[in-house]
Amino acid sequence: MPAESTMARLASMPWIMLACSVNPVPAYAEECMQEKAVYVDMDNAYELRFEPMEADSSVSNRFKLTVRNTNIVADGIVMRTDDHLRADGRIMFECPEGDVTGADLRACTVWQGMVYASDLKGHIRALPAEGESAADRLFLPALGPSIQKSSLWGKGKATVAPWDVLSLKGCNQ
Repeated sequence: MPAESTMARLASMPWIMLACSVNPVPAYAEECMQEKAVYVDMDNAYELRFEPMEADSSVSNRFKLTVRNTNIVADGIVMRTDDHLRADGRIMFECPEGDVTGADLRACTVWQGMVYASDLKGHIRALPAEGESAADRLFLPALGPSIQKSSLWGKGKATVAPWDVLSLKGCNQ
């Protein structure tokens, strides 16, 4: 399926109406680069904070996901597909260090899926790369349900599921 058809189909999906209904954000996106962007969900219960990458990496973006009123900090990465039209994301929590197996990584993966960016009008595109202006909103499909089924969920941890749409809150200096 051509990329234009996929993007047009995404733009027509019902969740885009949710993305358009989230509270408007100030004009940070034009001033902020993606690697410094900070996003929050509608309830301000989760914060997703991008970080600059090292020069030589197969990962295109890196971020931290924090849960309000907890000490939880999950690590996130984004890797571009070969055609650079899609951004495959992953959020991991308490992964083992060193030589790990695929089973180890699956066990500590909280969410995995495509990361979509949107402007305030709801136009969908790939997540901006480092050095590009930050997206106004991010869409991480099924983020909330994935967290509820993960090691982030439970007593002393997350007890409120995030929305799948996160809005630009500001720029990390």
